[in-house]
Amino acid sequence: MSEITNPQDAELEEVVLGACLLESKAITLVAGILRPEVFYTETNREIYAALQSMYHAGRVIDIMTIKEKFARRGKLEFIGGLYTLVRISSRVVSSAHLEYHARILKQKYIRRETILGSHKLLALAADETTDIDDTLADAHSLLDRLEKECGTTEHLRSMLQLMEDTIKLIEVRAASNKNGVTGLPTGFTDLDRLTCGWQAGDMIVIAARPAVGKTSFALHLARAAASAGYHIAIFSLEMLGERLGDRWLLAATTNVNPDNVRSGQLTPSEQRQLHEAAAELSRLPIHIDDNPSVSMDYVRSSAKLLQSKGECDGVIIDYLQLCDMKSDRNNRNREQEVAQASRKAKMLAKELNIPVILLSQLNRNVEGRPDSRPSLSDLRESGAIE
Repeated sequence: MSEITNPQDAELEEVVLGACLLESKAITLVAGILRPEVFYTETNREIYAALQSMYHAGRVIDIMTIKEKFARRGKLEFIGGLYTLVRISSRVVSSAHLEYHARILKQKYIRRETILGSHKLLALAADETTDIDDTLADAHSLLDRLEKECGTTEHLRSMLQLMEDTIKLIEVRAASNKNGVTGLPTGFTDLDRLTCGWQAGDMIVIAARPAVGKTSFALHLARAAASAGYHIAIFSLEMLGERLGDRWLLAATTNVNPDNVRSGQLTPSEQRQLHEAAAELSRLPIHIDDNPSVSMDYVRSSAKLLQSKGECDGVIIDYLQLCDMKSDRNNRNREQEVAQASRKAKMLAKELNIPVILLSQLNRNVEGRPDSRPSLSDLRESGAIE
């Protein structure tokens, strides 16, 4: 296999730098696209870092001011002196197509980072002393970073564009609402009236003390949304999928004794009811993952895969504090880990434009109150969930 070379274009780098040295408006066109590390050549990297520093400081940029800056720092000889600055400037006629050129450099940088990251992942994958979960976490981190690098001003919208997009969304709601519900139905009339359904892009936190009924409530939400035709993905970190199946079946039947289900001592009538309920529930568009060692990166990958098939309109995670934090191992304490996981859940909701329902534990403070009414400060292990 032939050796892979690093994608780069030193001449194009000098064209961009030359435009920034000659025209005062040029740096404003590329400042949101380029960072010093985008430049492959070390000299060009140093020059752009100085240009960027002067731009952010509000200083005038031209050949002489940048020369003076390097002279004060003792780096003028490192970049090749005034001759290099004049030579680079002579490459440029105008700043036409400057943004296009900057984006080409950005793409080459992303390609270099992809190659470098892939080589590191290959080495980790081949090293059998490395935990494979850590390698997968590094792969997720690499993809996240590269995806963020690909986005610069693409997310910026003018107020005109924002208003047009907002009106379109309102028109879609008006055309598609069902009795005022514009999101995923909750199955509770009063809750639907308050929320208009779970809205795309929102992260909803459902918190309670252990054994209060968080999971049962979440299963009801999943069934209500799935019955309305929405595809729901459930990540159950606490219970086996079969235990969830027990709860769904019991909720779908009226005369089945839960003790008989657990003991296996079912009457013929109860067996018939359970089979009928199972046949009905099996048609619901719900996917269940009961892997107990699940990170938010794993949830994101699975949800994106399902959505690519048109099978993910909402995600339920049961529950936050059980998420595997290996991908967040650089955090210093548990509070920061939980904060990072909750942030990733919110990012997932925005990225896939779906509601993400996140179950969470409450701390014991709520049990000491006369009415046991919880507050946001009772959310366990991290104030960031609030």
